[in-house]
Amino acid sequence: MMKDKRTILITGVTGFLGRHIVPVLARRYPEAELIPLGSKDYDLTEQEQVRRMFADHRPDRVVALAGYVGGIGANVAYPADFFYQNLVIQTLTIHEAWKAGVEKLLTVMGGCSYPATASSPISEDQMWEGLPAFESTPYSVAKKMAIVQSEAYRRQYGFNSIVLIPGNVYGEYDNYEEENSHVIPATIRKFYEAARDRLPRVTMWGSGKPTRDFVYAGDIAELFPYFLEKYDTSDPINLSTACSTSIRELAETVKELTGYRGEIVWDSSKPDGKVLKIFDNRKLKALGLDCPTPLREGLERTIRWFKENYDRGSIRL
Repeated sequence: MMKDKRTILITGVTGFLGRHIVPVLARRYPEAELIPLGSKDYDLTEQEQVRRMFADHRPDRVVALAGYVGGIGANVAYPADFFYQNLVIQTLTIHEAWKAGVEKLLTVMGGCSYPATASSPISEDQMWEGLPAFESTPYSVAKKMAIVQSEAYRRQYGFNSIVLIPGNVYGEYDNYEEENSHVIPATIRKFYEAARDRLPRVTMWGSGKPTRDFVYAGDIAELFPYFLEKYDTSDPINLSTACSTSIRELAETVKELTGYRGEIVWDSSKPDGKVLKIFDNRKLKALGLDCPTPLREGLERTIRWFKENYDRGSIRL
């Protein structure tokens, strides 16, 4: 077990994962000094500010969650921004953490960094077998450079950094903006508003046949203490369920849980996307770890939170 009287600095705490991870760390390490930081505290694209952040706080451990994120539309519109900002934030954070004498750093990247042609279940050894999907290549390639940097700094300097790859994460605090949200938050909002407005039908894109595995954000957060304490390699590791759920099944479940009583219409003129995208979690299982929350239970929690915050007007839409 990690010594309690450590200083743990967390960047990106106002983001989706950050809001789940900080409470877990606070509960797991009650004697530790947690330093939660957001974009208003330091500009992590500026080396002087990254260096000052480490000088100001002198952390023992770092959980690096900061990044520039957005939906496919934003990625297509601003590819240079997504590449530059993510590459610089990541590179400077790891470099200056090493220079500041940080003992261990955890960072995350997305499953979108895997090759577009990767075969499911997508295992970690497929990472370098091709380019990610074209629409998000600048973002996805920038993020996967964390693997290269982690291994290089470990080999030359002995710096202990870990790269985690959460799968299709959903949960409270997700992004529900119409143009930038992923499939679960987009579906929740669509059915909730349709139920509220008593619409006769909801139209979903494609056939509903593609399958994905979805992982509850609370489960991801609960894994972080293990990796802070016990995992000491630059080999990336998938954090996912490996359970297959069709988009049609997802839609039917969200319809039920939101109380929508109308019809679901599938617009087959719209693209389905990749038919099968499941992440291999055998490495995670081999460590005795998993992401146990069933999809229905995770959706119930998420929809409950969404309703409460939607009615209070505290969700950015």
